[in-house]
Amino acid sequence: MEEPVVRKYIAAGEIAERVKERAERETKPGVKLLSLITILENYIVELGGRPAFPVNVSINNEAAHRTAYIDDESVLPEDGVVKVDIGVHVDGCIADTAITVPFSEKHRKLVEAAREALERALKHVRPGARVSDVGSVIERAIRERGFRVVKNLSGHSLAEYTIHAGDTVPNYRDPLNFARFRPGTAYAIEPFATTGRGVVSSEKRVSIYSVRPPIRRGGAPEEHIVENIFGRVRTLPFSERWFPEMASLLGVGRFRKALENLSKLGYLVSYPVLSDVPGSYVAQFEETVLILDDGSVIVTTSKSAL
Repeated sequence: MEEPVVRKYIAAGEIAERVKERAERETKPGVKLLSLITILENYIVELGGRPAFPVNVSINNEAAHRTAYIDDESVLPEDGVVKVDIGVHVDGCIADTAITVPFSEKHRKLVEAAREALERALKHVRPGARVSDVGSVIERAIRERGFRVVKNLSGHSLAEYTIHAGDTVPNYRDPLNFARFRPGTAYAIEPFATTGRGVVSSEKRVSIYSVRPPIRRGGAPEEHIVENIFGRVRTLPFSERWFPEMASLLGVGRFRKALENLSKLGYLVSYPVLSDVPGSYVAQFEETVLILDDGSVIVTTSKSAL
């Protein structure tokens, strides 16, 4: 991996770390979801980065993929377990990190289980190590605390302008996953601990999409929307909030419906909110690891975790 690329990953990680610190301060009961997310996304830009995906704020049994709609009135609940997932890129080099903020002490053990699982996992990441061995460490740490891992969510490799680059890092011992950590590659390690079943399902709610390459033409009347989006964010995930001019021109309802239609037609990939069973709680922590060609390992966020 060339030195300029390494510097960009580290720069993205430093920005992500500062945004995460602000997220811890700003995430409080009664705060509007839209306000929190807007503050954090604007802060990414202020610090010199770009959002690699819309800031996710998933609440209680929601595990991933919730961001605010352009007209969202939701507020963070008093008894919430709130996951804040932040992605920052510098010229396509991505740092992906997440924290969980509990609003009640009764959820503290769950949150600490996910945090400790991540800390243990990071100590086992090295070139040539099996990703499944890291998954085994994560599963053991969470089970020791009396909780389950979310088995159908996993860590992943990262590449230029690509959040999920093909490799998965399971959160449990998967004997069929023979992949090993490779030099010259970035990985997001992200344990999920839950009081529920340990399996998330897709909800009907969708507030995040990405363009599905290659861009096709001649099929849908809304395809100009796809071209506009691709010109701004390429194939990175996006939110309707990022295109207020289109929402203003078409109207929020029509713009949202157009995105839904484009997804059904295969122009866009949709990312439904993923949730465990109602009444359960999910906690998540995440860091990005960069494995260099010489075998050294850099955690681009929370360097003190190693």
